[in-house]
Amino acid sequence: MSVLVYIPSNNVLPKAALETVTYGKKIGQDVVVITNGTADDAMLSTLGVYGASRVLIDRSYEGNDPQQLTRLIANAAKTCNSSTIIFSHDVIGKAVAPRLSVRLKAGLVAGAVALPNTDGTVKVNVFSGKSFGNVQVNSAVRIISLLPNSIQPEQTGSSCSVETFDGQVGSTSIVVKSTKKPEGEIPLPEAELVVSAGRGLKGPENWAMVEDLAKVLGAATACSRPVADIGWRPHHEHVGQTGVAIRPNLYIAIGISGAIQHLAGVNGSKTMVVINTDPEAPFFKAADYGIVGDAFEVVPKLTEALKKFRESSH
Repeated sequence: MSVLVYIPSNNVLPKAALETVTYGKKIGQDVVVITNGTADDAMLSTLGVYGASRVLIDRSYEGNDPQQLTRLIANAAKTCNSSTIIFSHDVIGKAVAPRLSVRLKAGLVAGAVALPNTDGTVKVNVFSGKSFGNVQVNSAVRIISLLPNSIQPEQTGSSCSVETFDGQVGSTSIVVKSTKKPEGEIPLPEAELVVSAGRGLKGPENWAMVEDLAKVLGAATACSRPVADIGWRPHHEHVGQTGVAIRPNLYIAIGISGAIQHLAGVNGSKTMVVINTDPEAPFFKAADYGIVGDAFEVVPKLTEALKKFRESSH
């Protein structure tokens, strides 16, 4: 029995891919990675460093259609006699894992935050991250989607072989007209540091100080839903229950009150820092550190202090 790990078609290896391979290795000895597209063998072979025994790639299919990916992964699982299939709990994982669960009659654990317990149960977030639950899977095959940043990638091996695989993806009823990806930015799901802001900034012209702080920290920028809805910032920066769910090591919220919908998408952050003029803002109850003050005074001082700290440490 093997552990099958799916990683998205890409020309880079995102941190989430390394996390899922590491997770798979901690579950079983024989870890097979399945992917598709045009990624080069040299890059894929480095997955062996994180625990993969081999990598299977369908070079004839470069898309990310959930229907076709379901067939690809199902065929790989049958070929490799896989008892556990691992996804990252991202857009593709959320779309493909449930379909694969039905096709293989496999139990699904969506959004795991830890390795399986000794009794086989898997820990997950419940009630929008306010609590935890343990899910027991009784089927012969189980599927687990791992929340990003739940475990750290670990180098435990050496390079592995890369083999061509015919996934027999078949046709699809979905037509993709165009795909647009942000360029020159740290993808929010991959970011370990995030600086976010809300309507407390009063207008898009004041976002420079947020970007300055993010640049000093090497962080990604994000925003609350109202900010994206009124067009101050692009929608791909919107974090929250209806936007991108993130789990960075550090989340700094500037001028965001902390509505429950926003907290649901960020409360997996390891450390949360809040800057707000309202001492009664709900965010302060969830934050690890809080500053009651005017962002227009606090943020520039914080940025300057961080610059001096970095200069003194070099």
